[in-house]
Amino acid sequence: MTEGKKKMNETLDWLIHIAVAVVVGVLIVTFVAQRTVVHQISMQPVLYEGDNIIVEKISPRLSTLHKGDIIVFNPPDENIQLIKRLIAVGGDNVEIKNGKVYVNGVADDKFNPEGVVTLPEGSMEYSNIHIPEGYVYALGDNRQESLDCRNFGPIKTSRITGRAIFRFYPFNKFGKI
Repeated sequence: MTEGKKKMNETLDWLIHIAVAVVVGVLIVTFVAQRTVVHQISMQPVLYEGDNIIVEKISPRLSTLHKGDIIVFNPPDENIQLIKRLIAVGGDNVEIKNGKVYVNGVADDKFNPEGVVTLPEGSMEYSNIHIPEGYVYALGDNRQESLDCRNFGPIKTSRITGRAIFRFYPFNKFGKI
């Protein structure tokens, strides 16, 4: 084999390996997990602006999300992604009254952080609502600063892009969310 053919084969081998790595990386980011940076303060004190988190994308596809999970979704009529806490799923009733969130008549502490008053925002029609099947209701933990389902109503489960599972930056907050 000539020296030129040898270099050509080696170059081709490198290009194939690089192409395979790029395809695998794109598939992982598209279907499995991705890094996301928090750009809002609506999930404080759990997540702060600038936190780097890993969002897994399998749970929404398998419909294995649970109340209390922190989800990432695209709200209706908006070209942004929001990060909020899943409060209710299809079939649940949500009511906001006296500064508390009630899901199916129960004021769960998980959805009512101590010292947080939850006021109806936007339209009152989304503050006492039955969640249809195929939809969810999500709120930010920092209710005074959160654009959430109180403003635009329940969201289709197909609009959920992932579930926040891990914070890797800042390093002093490194760990499971």
